[in-house]
Amino acid sequence: MPSDNARNPVPVIAQINVTPLVDVMLVLLVILMITAPMLQQGVSVNLPQATTTPLTTQDTEASVTITADGKIHLNDAVVSAEDLQQQLKALAQANPGQAVRFRADKTVPYGLVAEIMATVRNAGIAKIGMVTIPRQG
Repeated sequence: MPSDNARNPVPVIAQINVTPLVDVMLVLLVILMITAPMLQQGVSVNLPQATTTPLTTQDTEASVTITADGKIHLNDAVVSAEDLQQQLKALAQANPGQAVRFRADKTVPYGLVAEIMATVRNAGIAKIGMVTIPRQG
């Protein structure tokens, strides 16, 4: 005589439990939100504050940075003023609409900033954007 379980088998539940998947995705989202702002700047500079309208960024923009100790960086690589002009000329020839984001530590003397900006201009780049921190208030 068959038992009750043999006559009426318990149906198998064929559902996937998505709760662990949601937990993992939320943890990954939090990690991404925390680390994304840290990836923005490659060279650490203390930017001046100014009241300006934000510019849209393009993937083709180069970044020229002057650190507090006077070192010049082109896209996170340290270069001399002469090398900077040669490399920017090559960029300008490859891309006639080349734009440069110019970042300088607020303690850098104005004379050095003006000299490097002139170097960028002499390399054939007309679009220069100054990067600053928005004023509070």
